[in-house]
Amino acid sequence: MPTYFRFLALLAFKIFSAEQVDVAILEVGLGGKFDATNVVQKPIVCGIASLGYDHMEILGNTLAQIAGEKAGIFKDGIPAFTVPQPDEAMNVLEEKASELNVHLQVAEPLDAKLLNGLKLRLEGEHQYLNAGLAIALSFTWLQRTGHHEFTHMEQASSLPEQFIKGLTTASLQGRAQIVTDQYINAESYGDLVFYLDGAHSPESMEMCARWFSLAIKEDSQKRTFNYPPQNNSESTIELVQEHHDERYGKSSMQILLFNCMSVRDPQLLLPPLMKACASHGVYFKKALFVANTSVYYKVGSHALPPTDSQVNLSWQFALQRVWENLIQSDKGGEVKHAVAVCEEGKEDAKMSGRTCENSAVFPSLPLAIKWLRESVQRNRSVHYQVLVTGSLHLVGDVLRLVKK
Repeated sequence: MPTYFRFLALLAFKIFSAEQVDVAILEVGLGGKFDATNVVQKPIVCGIASLGYDHMEILGNTLAQIAGEKAGIFKDGIPAFTVPQPDEAMNVLEEKASELNVHLQVAEPLDAKLLNGLKLRLEGEHQYLNAGLAIALSFTWLQRTGHHEFTHMEQASSLPEQFIKGLTTASLQGRAQIVTDQYINAESYGDLVFYLDGAHSPESMEMCARWFSLAIKEDSQKRTFNYPPQNNSESTIELVQEHHDERYGKSSMQILLFNCMSVRDPQLLLPPLMKACASHGVYFKKALFVANTSVYYKVGSHALPPTDSQVNLSWQFALQRVWENLIQSDKGGEVKHAVAVCEEGKEDAKMSGRTCENSAVFPSLPLAIKWLRESVQRNRSVHYQVLVTGSLHLVGDVLRLVKK
């Protein structure tokens, strides 16, 4: 059998052929000379998004090395676009483009004014970079496939209606996505909210933290000021006061739900997340670390996931130690000099993991979700805001568990 991604690429090409698609947008696996998508030797246009320190075990340890690998998708004579990059990366991209006779252009970030008063649907400042790249790639495809009405669109001061519709309605599950737990009882509905972002590199972690911090502040403002309209009726005033006490007067608590693959370094992922949140005045009350064994991706009844007691939690304990050390250091900001009281080597009867003052380890995601739901039931005066990040696999499983 081919490797997993090569198999998926092969399957995708078969489906595209069978369904006779008009245009296929291929995202590389890791990118690079040996990526499975490189079997397409003459695409219409190529694009390289923001480069960061990810998949370093394969792509290299410096931005220059990573850029050199990513430039492997360039094809002789095929136009290419990228976004503004650090000089270290841009120099390599330009050098590789020159070697292959590739006209490499830098796509400018989308100017929000071009959306005619509407908002970019995908959250986060970095999405304006991505939108600018998407526009450049789309225009180029239209021009090179005979849509001559788009010939001079690069200099246009407005975007076509179809572009605006796409940019303002696009959705991407697991990236800057907010979901309210739908399995909690009616009395507590809205008190357990998941903020999902599959960030798994230092750069994306910082972006994720900034998005989360701004999103929960926006949520807090909505809950504080979104009262029903008042009139002079005494009963209405009483209703408003009751509504404020029971729903909008609640305090908010931030929880981190985290896992990452063992090939990634938590010392590079968790500090920027904590630091960026702290810079916005956001501090996690508890960090939950869960095993990365999905209960969904197995195929066939013979491939059932291991039971909770069989799961090896050594990696999750390692993540927990990193977090507790960060909390105890000055990087923890508001929680300086916290003493981590861990139940070392002692299993919790309910979760078979380990609880520390600022964190807990769970052998499975369902147990972590169960703990959150029970916490909401016990603390009716608290609004729980849970940031789920570190792994798209984790984000996908959370979505399956909390959405009906």
